[in-house]
Amino acid sequence: MSHILDKLNDKQIEAVTHFTGPMLVIAGAGSGKTSALTHRIAWLIEEKKVSPWNILAVTFTNKAANEMKERVLKLVIGDKITDENSIPTIGTFHSVCVRILRKNIHNLDFENSFAIYDTADQQILMKRIMDHMGLDSKRINPKAVLSHISNAKNQLIGPEEYRSYANDYFSEKVAEIYPVYQKSLRQNNALDFDDIIMQTVELFQKFPDVLDKYQEKFKFISVDEYQDTNHAQYILIKLLAEKYRNVCVIGDVDQSIYSWRGATIKNILDFEKDYPEAKIVAMEQNYRSTELILQAANGVIEKNKNRREKNLWTKREGGEKIKHWLADNERHEAEMIAQAVSNQMIGSEYPNYNDFVVLYRTNAQSRVVEEIFLKYGIPYKIIGGLKFYERKEIKDIIAYLRLIQNQNDSVSLMRIINTPTRKIGAKTIEAIRDFSLKNNLSMFNSMLLANDIPDLNGAKSEAIDKFIKLIKELQKLNKEFSASEMVKHVIDSTGYKKMLDDGSVEGEARLENIRELISVAQKYEKLEPGTSLSVFLEEISLIADIDNLDQQDNAVTLMTVHSAKGLEFPIVFIAGLEEGVFPHSRSMLDREELEEERRLMYVAMTRCMDCLYLLHARNRTLYGESRANAPSQFLADIPNELVEANFGGHGIRVHISVNDIGDIPVPIELENGVDIEFGVGDRIKHNTFGEGIVVAITGGVATIAFQDSKVGVKKLALSIAPLNKI
Repeated sequence: MSHILDKLNDKQIEAVTHFTGPMLVIAGAGSGKTSALTHRIAWLIEEKKVSPWNILAVTFTNKAANEMKERVLKLVIGDKITDENSIPTIGTFHSVCVRILRKNIHNLDFENSFAIYDTADQQILMKRIMDHMGLDSKRINPKAVLSHISNAKNQLIGPEEYRSYANDYFSEKVAEIYPVYQKSLRQNNALDFDDIIMQTVELFQKFPDVLDKYQEKFKFISVDEYQDTNHAQYILIKLLAEKYRNVCVIGDVDQSIYSWRGATIKNILDFEKDYPEAKIVAMEQNYRSTELILQAANGVIEKNKNRREKNLWTKREGGEKIKHWLADNERHEAEMIAQAVSNQMIGSEYPNYNDFVVLYRTNAQSRVVEEIFLKYGIPYKIIGGLKFYERKEIKDIIAYLRLIQNQNDSVSLMRIINTPTRKIGAKTIEAIRDFSLKNNLSMFNSMLLANDIPDLNGAKSEAIDKFIKLIKELQKLNKEFSASEMVKHVIDSTGYKKMLDDGSVEGEARLENIRELISVAQKYEKLEPGTSLSVFLEEISLIADIDNLDQQDNAVTLMTVHSAKGLEFPIVFIAGLEEGVFPHSRSMLDREELEEERRLMYVAMTRCMDCLYLLHARNRTLYGESRANAPSQFLADIPNELVEANFGGHGIRVHISVNDIGDIPVPIELENGVDIEFGVGDRIKHNTFGEGIVVAITGGVATIAFQDSKVGVKKLALSIAPLNKI
């Protein structure tokens, strides 16, 4: 038997040794999913002599892709690397598509040197378009417009098709803006993040010869985290796999938590419809958590109706009971967490704070935990706060670099045209912009014709001419120097370094950040000049939140549950387990959304290796409002014998969950002797609070989630509350 199969369990071996034809691997949390995927690639190369050139593996984060690549290289390739053909293509959906587009997008009338616009660039462009169209950005939020366009692109709905979906004032305005936005992107020779996949699909659909080339190249395809794919990603994989059908998808229905960004659980549930001949392998042995934690997590997730039946198990028998703690308020909750962390550190010569994570449903919950940790002197790091690449000075330097690489990138040009100040003011910029719109030119090409632009006097033309010479000079240097050297040239020749070096602490801190950018760029030192900058800009455009998680920092991690996907920690605190917080208030009236919240809870619990703390508060102030919410219904799904509570009994939890909708209504005998049938899941109307849904009933008191988020969740006595069934 091959050494590649050493240390794998029977189910992993079954998945790894499947050769041709489609396969669906249902991989439970902590079941060695990455191990199975990487070993399968190694097995194909070593045992089946498949050329690495013919293998494609896609995942969602650069971190996961890099980890996969490292593991495959360790397993089979070692010192056999001779060229890029001896390494499989392993990357994120977006990075793989960028590589395809860099070679082929000219077929779609883009230049192969296109720019990739991030969120901030998109917002600048959108605001400019809306101003030009005379649309008030206070009435129509540019971010909301971009969000709708993004959703459309994830569904592969282009500007023309989108018009047929517009059914209200807002979507009709989006339908007007969408084609103009796409035209502007094309003018700037730029793609936004969602275009990367959409344009690749369009390329394959319009040019069968290009598709055939990549079908021949990628004869064996593996897709990680398949439950998180959106429609565009699904079609992309379907097109690539159409010819040889050697597609292995790996994922877990119970960990599908990204519907808000277009992911659809349908892709994994319907895999067998697309591939009736598919082999199905269920990996259920968990290597991460104790038996007790798994039993609790299974108790929560089995209440979901829309899933595949499976039951995680582990050889790690027993384990510490789950701590269920009730706090007075959010500060008390944070104090309890800080105290628990401090107690664990007592007597430790080298305390390892990396063992701890605090998970919460929304970023706003982190503020109080931060304050209390500072008070206790506990080091912490936030994942999802202000990120390195979102700092002004970093965005400015990247804008310069992007303009050097692609002079038609008007968004980057607009960002730095007068930073540092060059006497190119708002009126001059407006004149250039008007000229570019009238003549269908990019901003830079319009500036080359500055003498033809009305309202520009000699001094203004001179300032523009100086700027053009500066960029042209930097473009020449890019043919000679690496990305890190180009950053140095940019900060020196543009005057940016001089602007920051003003003797202030803030200026020094900003320069330090730019120095850090130089050290990041040094990674691309060995590449050819020009290519070095191009690859550097490409990769930083694709960096995800989680890629910034530095495991070397000795600090407690604070993060949302969404950010924690794919990670594991010995000790996990889940804070804010109250109705309206987790599960989120938005999910209270929608079964599908509630099922996703339940999957989110399952993901949170299964991040834990050894010791799990579940916390909720009697009162919580969040978003400036104080509320007394009922404990989260998910707490009621955990068997009592697995839990150790701090309040004299686990029974405080809500005992009937919204998932009982459709069951027989519970008849309630009211104090006045009148029987009224109110059941969990009944839709009701209250004279003051409006419409809602009955979440739980205990002793004549109903817990009701109201549709109006300002009302939230309330407990009302059925004998006196003015309620009517709908």
